[in-house]
Amino acid sequence: MLPHHGRYAYHPWPERPRHAWPGGARLAVYLGVNLEHFAFGEGLGAELAPGGPQPDVLNHAWRDYGNRVGGWRLIELLDRLSLPATVLLNSAMYDHAPQLVAAHRARGDEMAGHGRTNSERQSSLPEAEERRLIAESTAAIARHEGRPPRGWLSPWIAESRATPDLLAAAGYRYTLNWCMDDQPIWMATAAGRLLAIPYPQEVNDIPAIAVRRDGAEQFAAMVLADFEERLDQVGRDGIPQVMGIALHPYIIGQPYRLRALRGALAAIAARRDAVWITTAGAIFDHVASLPEGMVP
Repeated sequence: MLPHHGRYAYHPWPERPRHAWPGGARLAVYLGVNLEHFAFGEGLGAELAPGGPQPDVLNHAWRDYGNRVGGWRLIELLDRLSLPATVLLNSAMYDHAPQLVAAHRARGDEMAGHGRTNSERQSSLPEAEERRLIAESTAAIARHEGRPPRGWLSPWIAESRATPDLLAAAGYRYTLNWCMDDQPIWMATAAGRLLAIPYPQEVNDIPAIAVRRDGAEQFAAMVLADFEERLDQVGRDGIPQVMGIALHPYIIGQPYRLRALRGALAAIAARRDAVWITTAGAIFDHVASLPEGMVP
């Protein structure tokens, strides 16, 4: 036998139980808006162009555009279409751009943990330091929002072997790190169950645009094709699905990309009669309310 993580078992897709999301929908859609801050002159960071020696002003300034401009334009778009969001929040944003976080709070958006900063990767830390990273990020969100976050996405989706155990022990109820399914899946941890909610690695502007160099229209077409195909699938087989759309304001907040995205999100918003447009936290609440055995 090959080494196995032991977190969940294999469940063939055709054998999944049929249940409905609120309102009778079979497709749940949520937007994951990544609010991220990066250290200047050191650490990790996505690149618009190959970086030179530090300080890499070109790429640092490109990323900071999202917090100064792009994030505000994205909020305007979400408001226009009445779309909720799950904010994947670096806790460093409370010091760097508190007004942007407050604007999402005023919308009623869900705040989920996303580490301290995307300049670091928790999978490379000793366990005690990783536990401290989770604790510091969690405490900052609890202090500013009045409650701790229930969901977590690791910076760079990087995990150690202990991460699910540490998250569950810290009080987290769901993780977005494990992108192995189209349904939420219960994972085993040393501290009890943790729900893995699908977070996209394909319908995600970083791998699509920053890595594969897809254009704005390509990304928007990808979002819409994913949505339409899923609607067809749930209509045929009745197996409920979750569709996530991952957005980073420094990428998708560029005007020409935002213009393309607007059309795709408007088409999704126009199908509210057929889908449940929601947050990752609301997906957790619904799954947690289902009878035992309805979710693998």
